[in-house]
Amino acid sequence: MQIDKLRGELLDQFFDAILSLKTREECYQFFDDVATMNEVQALSQRLQVAKMLQAGSTYNEIEQETKASTATISRVRRCLDYGSDGYGIILDRIQKDK
Repeated sequence: MQIDKLRGELLDQFFDAILSLKTREECYQFFDDVATMNEVQALSQRLQVAKMLQAGSTYNEIEQETKASTATISRVRRCLDYGSDGYGIILDRIQKDK
C-alpha cells in the first residue's frame, strides 16, 4: 500500500498540526503560511474533481468547470478506484454535513 511510504515522524507532526486546526479561518491562516496559493488551489481543485467524478460528470465537463488537466482528472480517478479511500472518506463526510 502506498500510504506506508508516507509515514514518518515529520509527516505525523504535520498531520497533527492540521488536525489541531479548529476553524476554517485557522485553516486559511495555516495554509497561507505553509503552502503557496498554487499548491492550495491544486489541492482544492483535486477535491472538486473527485466530487464531480463521484457524481458521474464526464472528463470534458470536469475539465471545463475546474480547468483541471486530463492528467489530473485521470490521477484523481485512479485514486478513487484504487487508492487508500482518502477521497471517499472526505466526500462522504462533507456530503453528510450538507
